[in-house]
Amino acid sequence: MTYDVIVVGLGAMGSAALYHLARRNVRAVGLERFEPGHERGSSHGRTRIIRHGYFEHPSYVPLVRRAAAMWRELETASGRPLMTVTGIVEIGRPDSILVTGTLAAAREHHLLHQVVTAHELMRRYPAFRLPQDNVAVIQPDGGFVEAEAGIRAHLRLAVAAGADIRTGERVVSIEQHGEQVTVRTERASYDAGSVIVAAGPWTASLFPDLALPIQVTRQVLLWVRPGQPELFRPGWFPVFMIESDHGIHYGFPLQDDGLLKVAKHHHAAEVIDPEHHQRLVGADDETLITGPLFRMLPAAAGPVISAKTCLYTMTPDGDFVIDRLPGRERIVLASPCSGHGFKFAPVIGLALADLALNGRTTVDIRRFRLARFS
Repeated sequence: MTYDVIVVGLGAMGSAALYHLARRNVRAVGLERFEPGHERGSSHGRTRIIRHGYFEHPSYVPLVRRAAAMWRELETASGRPLMTVTGIVEIGRPDSILVTGTLAAAREHHLLHQVVTAHELMRRYPAFRLPQDNVAVIQPDGGFVEAEAGIRAHLRLAVAAGADIRTGERVVSIEQHGEQVTVRTERASYDAGSVIVAAGPWTASLFPDLALPIQVTRQVLLWVRPGQPELFRPGWFPVFMIESDHGIHYGFPLQDDGLLKVAKHHHAAEVIDPEHHQRLVGADDETLITGPLFRMLPAAAGPVISAKTCLYTMTPDGDFVIDRLPGRERIVLASPCSGHGFKFAPVIGLALADLALNGRTTVDIRRFRLARFS
């Protein structure tokens, strides 16, 4: 089967790329090993934080702004809500990475924000119990994006615009021969002028000759029934991130099922094989999250009702990879997102479609080039 572009992987980035290709009347197909929105990779878990004051680096802020606008456009096109603005509070000591990085981004890009003491934050949101030396950066435009719903919206619109989707097909090889790329799965062979690879934790296994400097780590997401649910009510309580001596914990307002989603960013340092890892969540996993978090957020303490694992595909510097492969420029590599990429999906999808069709993009992806590793 012959196409203009093949997209390998239909998670956050692949689904967005397929959508942007289909909008341009390009004959495109998306290949997914499992089912879109599956729970074996990095794009599930119902919600993902969107934040503008980006502590990782100020250069992400223009991308966040553009992505937020594109999520709103996707809402209009799909006819369903996908992004909820709750505000966000980012908490830590004044010299913490979270606070200093968020403030650097907010000040450089003139983002609306406020810095308050721990005492003032606890007055506004009694759920918190914070050390007196903590401060909080409050930003009104933070919130969350619907994860699986966002993927489904991109894919439904892509199919409506003419794209094909093949699920349950594991890709076994990707090869470029001259001006053509061949993608072989366990079921079929596909040819195209270019291919976008958005395979997340399986990226390295598709290009064993590249020795890509990426590692896959296991994360854990918990949904708890809080002891004082009224203190986390939607429309009032914000998305939050807290940095302590135990790392960065984060969470969301109460969901419509009465549960609170909480997690630890970079749950553990364990590097795993995405084909063979522990998907069951144990008591030790829960303690890594609830132990420190419930001391700072005692109103959240309650039974764990649901738990899932999620995978981070990490680069050494924590930045993304978005580039054409050297010597094989018709193969475009998307991400890995190092645990903070979902919010960018619409704009990264646009950049990937540009690279596959034109070899260049107006989206600023200079920070994400492969050459930085060589």
